[in-house]
Amino acid sequence: MVRGTRFWERLRRITFGVAVAGTFVFMVLPIALVLWLSFFGNEILSLPPEGYSLRWYSEIFAQRQFISGFWTSLEVALLATACGLLVTTPASFALTRSQFRGREAFLQLLMSPLIVPAIVIGASLYMSFVEFEVLTGLPVVGSVWGLAIGHILITIPWSMRLITANLIGVDRSVEEAALSLGASPLVAALKVTLPLIWPGMVAAALFSFVVSFGNLEISLLLVTPGQTTLPIAILQYLQWKIDPTIAAVSAIQIAVIGTGLLITDRFVNLAKVVQR
Repeated sequence: MVRGTRFWERLRRITFGVAVAGTFVFMVLPIALVLWLSFFGNEILSLPPEGYSLRWYSEIFAQRQFISGFWTSLEVALLATACGLLVTTPASFALTRSQFRGREAFLQLLMSPLIVPAIVIGASLYMSFVEFEVLTGLPVVGSVWGLAIGHILITIPWSMRLITANLIGVDRSVEEAALSLGASPLVAALKVTLPLIWPGMVAAALFSFVVSFGNLEISLLLVTPGQTTLPIAILQYLQWKIDPTIAAVSAIQIAVIGTGLLITDRFVNLAKVVQR
Protein backbone atom coordinates (compact mmCIF):
# COMPACT_ATOMS: atom_id res chain seq x y z
CA MET A 1 0.00 0.00 0.00
CA VAL A 2 2.80 2.39 0.99
CA ARG A 3 4.79 1.43 -2.12
CA GLY A 4 1.76 2.14 -4.33
CA THR A 5 1.23 5.53 -2.67
CA ARG A 6 4.87 6.46 -3.24
CA PHE A 7 4.62 5.41 -6.87
CA TRP A 8 1.61 7.65 -7.54
CA GLU A 9 3.20 10.52 -5.60
CA ARG A 10 6.36 10.23 -7.69
CA LEU A 11 4.28 9.98 -10.88
CA ARG A 12 2.43 13.18 -9.96
CA ARG A 13 5.71 15.01 -9.31
CA ILE A 14 7.16 13.83 -12.62
CA THR A 15 4.00 14.80 -14.50
CA PHE A 16 3.97 18.22 -12.87
CA GLY A 17 7.66 18.74 -13.69
CA VAL A 18 7.13 17.74 -17.33
CA ALA A 19 4.14 20.11 -17.59
CA VAL A 20 6.13 23.02 -16.12
CA ALA A 21 9.10 22.32 -18.40
CA GLY A 22 6.83 22.03 -21.44
CA THR A 23 5.13 25.34 -20.61
CA PHE A 24 8.51 27.04 -20.15
CA VAL A 25 9.78 25.73 -23.49
CA PHE A 26 6.53 26.80 -25.19
CA MET A 27 6.98 30.35 -23.86
CA VAL A 28 10.72 30.70 -24.49
CA LEU A 29 10.95 28.94 -27.87
CA PRO A 30 9.50 31.84 -29.96
CA ILE A 31 11.93 34.29 -28.32
CA ALA A 32 14.87 31.96 -28.94
CA LEU A 33 13.75 31.51 -32.57
CA VAL A 34 13.58 35.28 -33.15
CA LEU A 35 17.06 35.76 -31.66
CA TRP A 36 18.40 32.96 -33.84
CA LEU A 37 16.85 34.40 -37.01
CA SER A 38 18.37 37.82 -36.34
CA PHE A 39 21.84 36.35 -36.95
CA PHE A 40 21.04 34.62 -40.26
CA GLY A 41 23.40 35.67 -43.03
CA ASN A 42 21.02 34.97 -45.94
CA GLU A 43 18.54 37.66 -46.96
CA ILE A 44 15.73 35.21 -47.78
CA LEU A 45 14.89 33.16 -44.73
CA SER A 46 15.60 29.49 -45.23
CA LEU A 47 16.77 26.51 -43.18
CA PRO A 48 19.51 25.65 -42.67
CA PRO A 49 21.03 29.16 -42.78
CA GLU A 50 23.85 29.84 -45.23
CA GLY A 51 25.84 31.51 -42.46
CA TYR A 52 25.61 33.97 -39.63
CA SER A 53 26.11 37.74 -39.65
CA LEU A 54 25.49 40.95 -37.68
CA ARG A 55 24.61 42.94 -40.81
CA TRP A 56 20.91 43.09 -39.96
CA TYR A 57 21.59 44.97 -36.75
CA SER A 58 23.52 47.63 -38.68
CA GLU A 59 20.68 47.66 -41.25
CA ILE A 60 18.32 48.91 -38.54
CA PHE A 61 20.15 52.24 -38.35
CA ALA A 62 19.86 52.63 -42.12
CA GLN A 63 16.06 52.51 -41.82
CA ARG A 64 14.96 55.90 -40.48
CA GLN A 65 11.45 54.69 -39.72
CA PHE A 66 12.75 52.30 -37.07
CA ILE A 67 14.74 55.02 -35.28
CA SER A 68 11.88 57.52 -35.48
CA GLY A 69 9.35 54.88 -34.41
CA PHE A 70 11.49 53.85 -31.45
CA TRP A 71 11.73 57.38 -30.06
CA THR A 72 8.03 58.04 -30.62
CA SER A 73 7.09 54.78 -28.89
CA LEU A 74 9.46 55.57 -26.02
CA GLU A 75 8.07 59.09 -25.55
CA VAL A 76 4.45 57.96 -25.69
CA ALA A 77 5.07 55.01 -23.36
CA LEU A 78 6.76 57.23 -20.75
CA LEU A 79 3.92 59.76 -20.89
CA ALA A 80 1.25 57.07 -20.71
CA THR A 81 2.98 55.36 -17.78
CA ALA A 82 3.39 58.57 -15.77
CA CYS A 83 -0.14 59.82 -16.43
CA GLY A 84 -1.60 56.36 -15.80
CA LEU A 85 0.03 56.26 -12.36
CA LEU A 86 -1.27 59.76 -11.57
CA VAL A 87 -4.80 58.56 -12.36
CA THR A 88 -4.76 55.10 -10.82
CA THR A 89 -2.93 55.84 -7.55
CA PRO A 90 -5.63 58.15 -6.09
CA ALA A 91 -8.33 55.95 -7.65
CA SER A 92 -6.87 52.90 -5.90
CA PHE A 93 -6.81 54.77 -2.60
CA ALA A 94 -10.46 55.71 -3.07
CA LEU A 95 -11.48 52.13 -3.86
CA THR A 96 -9.60 50.52 -0.99
CA ARG A 97 -9.91 53.16 1.74
CA SER A 98 -13.52 54.29 1.39
CA GLN A 99 -16.99 53.00 0.69
CA PHE A 100 -19.22 55.00 -1.65
CA ARG A 101 -22.19 54.44 -3.90
CA GLY A 102 -21.20 53.22 -7.34
CA ARG A 103 -17.86 51.85 -6.14
CA GLU A 104 -18.16 48.62 -8.12
CA ALA A 105 -19.32 50.47 -11.23
CA PHE A 106 -16.32 52.80 -10.93
CA LEU A 107 -13.97 49.84 -10.62
CA GLN A 108 -15.48 48.10 -13.65
CA LEU A 109 -15.19 51.32 -15.65
CA LEU A 110 -11.47 51.56 -14.93
CA MET A 111 -10.94 47.88 -15.77
CA SER A 112 -13.08 47.94 -18.94
CA PRO A 113 -10.15 48.52 -21.38
CA LEU A 114 -9.19 44.90 -20.69
CA ILE A 115 -12.45 43.60 -22.18
CA VAL A 116 -13.04 46.20 -24.90
CA PRO A 117 -11.05 45.37 -28.08
CA ALA A 118 -8.17 47.78 -28.62
CA ILE A 119 -9.29 48.40 -32.21
CA VAL A 120 -12.66 49.63 -30.88
CA ILE A 121 -10.93 51.94 -28.39
CA GLY A 122 -8.72 53.32 -31.17
CA ALA A 123 -11.62 53.94 -33.55
CA SER A 124 -13.70 55.62 -30.82
CA LEU A 125 -10.82 57.86 -29.79
CA TYR A 126 -10.13 58.83 -33.39
CA MET A 127 -13.74 59.96 -33.94
CA SER A 128 -13.74 61.79 -30.60
CA PHE A 129 -10.49 63.57 -31.41
CA VAL A 130 -11.81 64.66 -34.82
CA GLU A 131 -14.93 66.12 -33.19
CA PHE A 132 -12.77 67.82 -30.57
CA GLU A 133 -10.58 69.38 -33.27
CA VAL A 134 -13.65 70.65 -35.14
CA LEU A 135 -15.01 72.27 -31.98
CA THR A 136 -11.79 73.72 -30.58
CA GLY A 137 -9.36 73.90 -33.49
CA LEU A 138 -6.67 72.24 -31.36
CA PRO A 139 -4.62 69.58 -33.20
CA VAL A 140 -4.99 66.32 -31.30
CA VAL A 141 -4.97 63.57 -33.93
CA GLY A 142 -1.38 62.66 -34.67
CA SER A 143 0.04 64.50 -31.67
CA VAL A 144 2.14 62.76 -29.04
CA TRP A 145 -0.42 63.68 -26.39
CA GLY A 146 -3.23 62.24 -28.52
CA LEU A 147 -1.35 58.95 -28.75
CA ALA A 148 -0.58 59.08 -25.03
CA ILE A 149 -4.26 59.50 -24.15
CA GLY A 150 -5.09 56.33 -26.06
CA HIS A 151 -2.25 54.45 -24.38
CA ILE A 152 -3.24 55.70 -20.92
CA LEU A 153 -6.56 53.88 -21.30
CA ILE A 154 -4.87 50.51 -21.84
CA THR A 155 -2.34 51.02 -19.03
CA ILE A 156 -4.93 51.92 -16.36
CA PRO A 157 -6.15 48.33 -15.72
CA TRP A 158 -2.59 47.06 -15.15
CA SER A 159 -1.79 49.86 -12.72
CA MET A 160 -5.14 49.43 -10.95
CA ARG A 161 -4.64 45.71 -10.48
CA LEU A 162 -1.14 45.97 -9.02
CA ILE A 163 -1.55 49.10 -6.89
CA THR A 164 -4.91 47.99 -5.47
CA ALA A 165 -3.53 44.57 -4.59
CA ASN A 166 -0.62 46.18 -2.73
CA LEU A 167 -2.90 48.63 -0.91
CA ILE A 168 -5.08 45.77 0.30
CA GLY A 169 -1.97 44.06 1.67
CA VAL A 170 -0.91 47.09 3.74
CA ASP A 171 -1.47 46.76 7.50
CA ARG A 172 -4.11 49.39 8.27
CA SER A 173 -2.88 49.69 11.85
CA VAL A 174 0.25 51.48 10.58
CA GLU A 175 -1.88 54.12 8.89
CA GLU A 176 -4.12 54.41 11.95
CA ALA A 177 -1.06 54.92 14.15
CA ALA A 178 0.07 57.81 11.94
CA LEU A 179 -3.41 59.36 12.09
CA SER A 180 -3.55 58.99 15.87
CA LEU A 181 -0.25 60.86 16.15
CA GLY A 182 -1.74 63.87 14.40
CA ALA A 183 -0.97 63.22 10.73
CA SER A 184 -3.64 64.20 8.24
CA PRO A 185 -4.97 61.54 5.84
CA LEU A 186 -2.94 63.10 3.01
CA VAL A 187 0.29 63.16 5.03
CA ALA A 188 -0.29 59.56 6.18
CA ALA A 189 -0.84 58.48 2.57
CA LEU A 190 2.28 60.27 1.30
CA LYS A 191 4.69 59.45 4.11
CA VAL A 192 3.42 56.06 5.33
CA THR A 193 1.32 54.26 2.74
CA LEU A 194 3.13 55.20 -0.47
CA PRO A 195 6.55 53.99 0.76
CA LEU A 196 4.91 50.69 1.73
CA ILE A 197 3.35 50.18 -1.72
CA TRP A 198 6.37 51.50 -3.65
CA PRO A 199 7.22 48.03 -5.08
CA GLY A 200 3.70 47.73 -6.48
CA MET A 201 3.94 51.16 -8.10
CA VAL A 202 7.27 50.28 -9.70
CA ALA A 203 5.80 47.04 -11.05
CA ALA A 204 2.71 48.91 -12.30
CA ALA A 205 4.94 51.40 -14.11
CA LEU A 206 6.97 48.61 -15.71
CA PHE A 207 3.96 46.64 -16.95
CA SER A 208 2.27 49.83 -18.18
CA PHE A 209 5.39 50.80 -20.12
CA VAL A 210 5.63 47.39 -21.79
CA VAL A 211 1.92 47.41 -22.76
CA SER A 212 2.16 50.91 -24.21
CA PHE A 213 5.50 50.42 -25.97
CA GLY A 214 4.26 47.37 -27.86
CA ASN A 215 0.76 48.58 -28.71
CA LEU A 216 -0.21 48.49 -32.39
CA GLU A 217 -4.00 48.74 -32.76
CA ILE A 218 -4.62 52.07 -31.03
CA SER A 219 -1.47 53.66 -32.45
CA LEU A 220 -2.38 52.56 -35.97
CA LEU A 221 -5.64 54.53 -35.81
CA LEU A 222 -4.27 57.67 -34.13
CA VAL A 223 -1.09 58.41 -36.11
CA THR A 224 -0.98 60.74 -39.10
CA PRO A 225 0.97 60.32 -42.37
CA GLY A 226 4.68 60.60 -41.65
CA GLN A 227 4.24 59.70 -38.00
CA THR A 228 5.00 56.20 -36.80
CA THR A 229 5.67 54.09 -33.75
CA LEU A 230 7.99 51.10 -33.66
CA PRO A 231 5.25 48.42 -34.00
CA ILE A 232 3.78 50.34 -36.96
CA ALA A 233 7.22 50.69 -38.55
CA ILE A 234 7.70 46.92 -38.26
CA LEU A 235 4.28 46.26 -39.83
CA GLN A 236 4.97 48.66 -42.72
CA TYR A 237 8.39 47.13 -43.36
CA LEU A 238 6.86 43.64 -43.55
CA GLN A 239 4.54 44.81 -46.34
CA TRP A 240 7.51 45.12 -48.69
CA LYS A 241 10.30 42.95 -47.32
CA ILE A 242 10.75 39.77 -45.35
CA ASP A 243 14.31 39.54 -44.12
CA PRO A 244 16.10 39.15 -40.75
CA THR A 245 16.03 42.93 -40.15
CA ILE A 246 12.66 42.50 -38.44
CA ALA A 247 14.11 39.75 -36.26
CA ALA A 248 16.97 42.10 -35.30
CA VAL A 249 14.50 44.87 -34.39
CA SER A 250 12.49 42.39 -32.32
CA ALA A 251 15.67 41.17 -30.62
CA ILE A 252 16.48 44.74 -29.58
CA GLN A 253 12.93 45.15 -28.25
CA ILE A 254 13.32 41.95 -26.25
CA ALA A 255 16.68 43.17 -24.91
CA VAL A 256 15.27 46.57 -23.86
CA ILE A 257 12.25 45.06 -22.09
CA GLY A 258 14.32 42.25 -20.57
CA THR A 259 16.88 44.74 -19.25
CA GLY A 260 14.07 46.77 -17.71
CA LEU A 261 12.69 43.68 -16.02
CA LEU A 262 16.09 42.68 -14.64
CA ILE A 263 16.88 46.16 -13.35
CA THR A 264 13.45 46.47 -11.75
CA ASP A 265 13.68 43.03 -10.19
CA ARG A 266 17.05 44.04 -8.73
CA PHE A 267 15.30 46.62 -6.56
CA VAL A 268 11.77 45.17 -6.38
CA ASN A 269 10.83 41.50 -6.07
CA LEU A 270 8.39 41.35 -8.99
CA ALA A 271 7.35 37.77 -8.24
CA LYS A 272 6.03 38.71 -4.81
CA VAL A 273 4.35 41.87 -6.09
CA VAL A 274 2.51 40.13 -8.94
CA GLN A 275 1.39 37.24 -6.71
CA ARG A 276 -0.49 39.57 -4.35
